[in-house]
Amino acid sequence: MTTLHDLRRVEGEAFQHLLERNSIWKRMVAVGDRLPALPIYETDFGPIHLNRLLDTGPVVLVFIRYAGSAECEALLRAYQTSLWPELNSLDAHLVAVSPQAPSRLADLKHREELGFLVASDPRHVLIDALNIGFASPGADVPLGTGRSVLPFASVVVADRSGRVRFVDVRATW
Repeated sequence: MTTLHDLRRVEGEAFQHLLERNSIWKRMVAVGDRLPALPIYETDFGPIHLNRLLDTGPVVLVFIRYAGSAECEALLRAYQTSLWPELNSLDAHLVAVSPQAPSRLADLKHREELGFLVASDPRHVLIDALNIGFASPGADVPLGTGRSVLPFASVVVADRSGRVRFVDVRATW
């Protein structure tokens, strides 16, 4: 959190940037919020609704930028071996979500043999609902959607009632 002392040290555009940055973080999804009942497009199964997943277990949403990002692909490989088996044994759903086109995500899912759900949010509806997106000029090329919104590196965990129980949003990967 920014203190008054921090504000006194900056001027002009830097001050404006600091205020904008802080207001972004305050609007993001938080513990206690409800997970929106929105559809996303799973690469193998087509449209899936988050509220239907909640009918059968808690949901862990992991937001990634796109297939082809070395950091994102490494994260998914690590989750495949360490996190997914544990979540699966608890009947929890692990869902990787990206604003990238479904066909590009499907290639990643099959190449890495990911056992969990990999879903596209090409119009960034879920990303916007959780307020974890930011404009990234040029992102439309790897996303393949004609849009340039990427999510912050984020994990959102919701219990079966849809209540958010854990959130971790990071500005860097």
